[in-house]
Amino acid sequence: MGELGRMEKLPSAVRRTAILLAVVPVLLATVAVHAAAEMVLVEPLAAQARRAGLRVLTGSHLVLATDRPVRNGDGVEELPAVFDQAFAAWCDHYGLDPADHPNWQCFGCLVVDRERFRSAGLLPDVVPKFANGFCDNNRFWLIDQPNPAYRRHLLLHEGAHAFTLTLRRLATPVWYNEGIAEFLATHRLEDSGDGGQRTFRHTPMPDRPEDVEQLGRIEEIQSLQASGQPPALDDVLALSVEEHGTIADYATSWAAVAMFAGHPRYAADFEALQRGPLRRDFNRRLAGMASWDADLAGRDFDAFTADLAYGWDFNRMAVDWSAGQPLAGPRSITVDASRGWQNSGFAVAVGRRYTVTAAGRIGVGEVTDETDGTAIPLESEPDGITLQWYRGRPVGRLLAGQWVTPANGGRPRFEVVAEGRQAELAPLVDGPLYFKVNQAPGRLADDRGRYSVELKPRGPVAAGRQ
Repeated sequence: MGELGRMEKLPSAVRRTAILLAVVPVLLATVAVHAAAEMVLVEPLAAQARRAGLRVLTGSHLVLATDRPVRNGDGVEELPAVFDQAFAAWCDHYGLDPADHPNWQCFGCLVVDRERFRSAGLLPDVVPKFANGFCDNNRFWLIDQPNPAYRRHLLLHEGAHAFTLTLRRLATPVWYNEGIAEFLATHRLEDSGDGGQRTFRHTPMPDRPEDVEQLGRIEEIQSLQASGQPPALDDVLALSVEEHGTIADYATSWAAVAMFAGHPRYAADFEALQRGPLRRDFNRRLAGMASWDADLAGRDFDAFTADLAYGWDFNRMAVDWSAGQPLAGPRSITVDASRGWQNSGFAVAVGRRYTVTAAGRIGVGEVTDETDGTAIPLESEPDGITLQWYRGRPVGRLLAGQWVTPANGGRPRFEVVAEGRQAELAPLVDGPLYFKVNQAPGRLADDRGRYSVELKPRGPVAAGRQ
């Protein structure tokens, strides 16, 4: 990563936010953060670019100068139109009316040869050396990328910084400053069907890897989980300008913004928070939200990052953390196939044995008949179906779990303690028992039906079994 690992201060006379981005995946490194709203005039810069022989592409809210040669199908020509659509989405996110800002514009430079922009007076010496991108109020630079989707995301990331710095006077802690830029820039383009302008769709929680080529945020968080090194929410919220700078920092900053914006426990309060002042006291005001509970927020973040996958649905994956009643006798519950971990309402105790007996049939999506293209519904019983697997277990399999802090370190997470149609379990901790149907989070909306589950306490665990 080289230069990306070091944080350097800009000259004190320069008020700006610097963003360094690695090629694969996106890595952001804020060099200095200062509230700023000064706007440069765009047209004189555009005229300067034209005099230097640069290509200038113009939209309502972006004027883009580039020395990249014209290449059919590379997506560069559509960038100003995509930016205009993104601008409308960003206004919606902050409760602004785009009609109130018809003259707001950025000047961007898509750079192949830095020296050509420097000699044209369009890359000032006060701009520090950057890897891929740098934003100064409503003016930004980005190094050209071979991948059109990555180039587009990089441009929108820089544009989101320009938007928040100037229209929202952003001066927030690092995690929000960087997380919101990634959140607002994440998108896919949908074809019009008639060969016309593609449509920008804001997708802060990507549905599939192809929609976010080269970003690698979800993969980075999965890697942190696999290595036992995922950060706590408190660690993310405490990131400082001097200390941050790794891919993990930015992946988890995006995750924090995504959770607060999407989780049903926080979404309404977080929306109101974002539409207020974006100042340095942002963390204090976050903790003052009516929905805030530090323990619950930490658990929600751990649960999110532990199981994170493409297509995550916060409403279906939200967890009820209530303690539950002691399981003193036989009890019956149902498990919804279309939701994530579900609190049974009953707590179990270490040193006791319990049996789980399940019955029923559920729908777990469908497959396509290769002969005629028709959709064939898939059904499962509690042992699951071996036609499809998710994380090493058959899809549709009933799983019983507990919220556990791993003995070998790492953040708390759900551990499976029993599975299938008939099982005996010995609790790992004293606490509530959870159930879910094994399925990828992005496929839960396709599932239907419930399993019936019988829970029975059986007595102490036999010696030597723990």
